[in-house]
Amino acid sequence: MLEIYPEKAQKDRAKHLAVNDQSLEKANKCITSNRKSLPGVMTIRGCAYAGSKGVVWGPIKDMIHISHGPVGCGQYSRAGRRNYYVGTTGVNTFGTMNFTSDFTEKDIVFGGDKKLAKIIDEIEVLFPLNKGISIQSECPIGLIGDDIEAVSKVKTKEHGKTIVPVRCEGFRGVSQSLGHHIANDAIRDWVLDKSDSKEPSYQIGPYDVAVIGDYNIGGDAWASRTLLEEMGLRVVAQWSGDGTIAEIENTPKVKLNLIHCYRSMNYIARHMEEKYSIPWIEYNFFGPTKIAESLRRIAAHFDDTIKEGAERVIARYSAEYEAVIAKYRPRLEGKRVMLYVGGLRPRHVIGAYEDLGMEVVGTGYEFAHNDDYDRTIKEMGNATLLYDDVTGYEFEEFVKRIKPDLIGSGIKEKYIFQKMGVPFRQMHSWDYSGPYHGYDGFAIFARDMDMTLNNPCWKNIKAPWKSEASGDSVKAVA
Repeated sequence: MLEIYPEKAQKDRAKHLAVNDQSLEKANKCITSNRKSLPGVMTIRGCAYAGSKGVVWGPIKDMIHISHGPVGCGQYSRAGRRNYYVGTTGVNTFGTMNFTSDFTEKDIVFGGDKKLAKIIDEIEVLFPLNKGISIQSECPIGLIGDDIEAVSKVKTKEHGKTIVPVRCEGFRGVSQSLGHHIANDAIRDWVLDKSDSKEPSYQIGPYDVAVIGDYNIGGDAWASRTLLEEMGLRVVAQWSGDGTIAEIENTPKVKLNLIHCYRSMNYIARHMEEKYSIPWIEYNFFGPTKIAESLRRIAAHFDDTIKEGAERVIARYSAEYEAVIAKYRPRLEGKRVMLYVGGLRPRHVIGAYEDLGMEVVGTGYEFAHNDDYDRTIKEMGNATLLYDDVTGYEFEEFVKRIKPDLIGSGIKEKYIFQKMGVPFRQMHSWDYSGPYHGYDGFAIFARDMDMTLNNPCWKNIKAPWKSEASGDSVKAVA
């Protein structure tokens, strides 16, 4: 597969492709990650701006997020991730709206500081119920040197609201991963550190937790929150799907931080552990096996009341998820899946597929670091593929050789593989379905996989390799 590349590119890309080996303790012994994509080779990654505005900051519903720069970045990142929220759009919630400084050539030449200050004043007149503003920098801002920090400080004093400058210009770093880190640091410096002297807006309790790194795609955070509250915990903050700035300010008072998307939010969790002594754990609410494991791990941080609550929740939903498995497993048993997504999904959803009798034969991340792969090699079987920052060409070639029954990836890949006759689920935003978290979400997940795989339309589409006589199927099973 790599032979079409120049020799230097072959050597580089070979480091990002591997066969999984569960005996390894560290992924850096088999695969390289978090490196720059090769120029001229099509990558599926996003940029630092996407990681900050599109993932971390954008879902905070009662803040207005200004895309500072040309109109395109803000429009492209608006409402694409289905971050569900409760509120009245344009009145007290603003997540699906596009606020932009709409840079033109004049702004590039003369700077956009004055324009930004004017926009903030206009926002306060037009949308007075907003609880704060973030300034999400696009590429030109870092190139021309706009002082967004100075504007933020002045306008914070004038309006008495939290205004946060975020230096997430798209050219920073190698992918959207650095945008997550920059966004976390901005929350640390401009929100948490400045709210230390504030009294919490609620009465602190012994079972207070925060859900970190759940962006409420299709209602995921609501499904997770249901289980946590049924076991006796109190969720006082959601970061950042259906979340508010007040919830973020209150988080340093919780007893435990629960991280769903480790890649995007581990930075702030580590900060709160160091500064406020709040422990954190990663949890997985995809599929009944992982849900039960996670509920028990979470409960282990509390007393017998919560431990008993976890067992009660697991028992309560057992008949429900067993019925789902009984219905769908016979239809999905033995089907093979290849994944290529961002964040947590390439490893977290493996257990849900396995609960349905399916096998994940290949997985990879768009912007992972090696600690993501450290966690992945134990979830995957041996003799299965790992691929980091896989190119469109490589992914297509893997599919031609491995011949999976189902692919789970992003919108950029969806129509290519469907035209090849391969069933496909868009696993960034659940293909306009969801939620997939929790026991209720597992029922929807199973239905969607069955609906995709067993759709009669595939009988009318012939994959290219099915019309070729040459070549035997490459087996990717242990």
